Amino acid sequence: MRAIRVELGSRSYEVRVGAGILGAVGEWLKPIAGRGTPVVVTVPPVERLYLAQVEEALESCGLDPLVVVVEDGEDAKTPSAFLDVVGRMLEGGAGRDSTVISLGGGCVGDLSGFVASTYMRGVGLVHIPTTLLAQVDSSIGGKTALNHPKSKNLIGTFHQPRLVVSDVSTLKTLPRKEIRCGLAEVVKYGVVLDRRLFEYVESRAEGVLALEERDAEEVVGRSVAIKAGIVSEDESDIGRRMLLNFGHTVGHAIEAATGYRKYSHGEAVALGMVAESKIAERLGMLRGAELSRIEALLSELGLPTGGGGVPLEAALGLMRGDKKVEGGELRFALPCGIGSGKVVRVTDMGVIKDALSEVL
Repeated sequence: MRAIRVELGSRSYEVRVGAGILGAVGEWLKPIAGRGTPVVVTVPPVERLYLAQVEEALESCGLDPLVVVVEDGEDAKTPSAFLDVVGRMLEGGAGRDSTVISLGGGCVGDLSGFVASTYMRGVGLVHIPTTLLAQVDSSIGGKTALNHPKSKNLIGTFHQPRLVVSDVSTLKTLPRKEIRCGLAEVVKYGVVLDRRLFEYVESRAEGVLALEERDAEEVVGRSVAIKAGIVSEDESDIGRRMLLNFGHTVGHAIEAATGYRKYSHGEAVALGMVAESKIAERLGMLRGAELSRIEALLSELGLPTGGGGVPLEAALGLMRGDKKVEGGELRFALPCGIGSGKVVRVTDMGVIKDALSEVL
């Protein structure tokens, strides 16, 4: 098992990564939860696979969890879902000493984090991510979110967890599409922050896609270490952490423009990375050969690189409402070659439109 620390002073916490560690959750949670009621928020597919194991681990340590099952996917990230969870917590007697435990992927993690940050002005939070995307990215760093019909993740807070437990064994039950979605975030890290990670995935694509134990632990552990370092340096997302938005400005617009139904988050981010890499190439930041490597790796991992089927003007309109717009200007996290990136304002709409038209 790897224990990777997110350094945030008195709010520091560990991300524990390993195979077959789910049964230790109760032992690790007991000192954090104290006597408060643990509230496990999960979704039906994960409930069937892992809830009994988590409940047994908690109960063996004297913890009696309240379980709340919400809708799967983006339907979990709505104001109505939030109110349903809060209502269940009130009915179940959860107090200010309770701990919310998210068990599932990024959507249930976003919802759980938002609930924990607002319930009685804030309670404890623990993530048990069971998707690759959540293990390598969304469970770390404290971002919480609900969607608005006009913009993804528009309603949210920062609320750091007290512990993250990533059991890579749970990834074995994922559909291949979910694995690809998580790998989009891994490629993101490699392109803008870590050339070695990009080259590892490039050279081990088959094993990575199959989630062979060696590859799963390496990819998850390395990604967590990158994210932990960035969050420790820039918790509030006003500096270097903004690099992690690579692919997301366009990706979020694609998701919203298609009603969160046509593309998964990872697929939309893959399309966004290609579009934003094309912007970088047009600005002279990225060589054509490097753009080709990015497209080739995404394609080898089974992710889309074009033919988005999204109206250009609809995507542009949604991008203008993005949180990353500043002073009316669009900001993008763009690659400056594989392994490094830079956040830039792009004022030439012609460059943006030309790049997007090749992908959407």
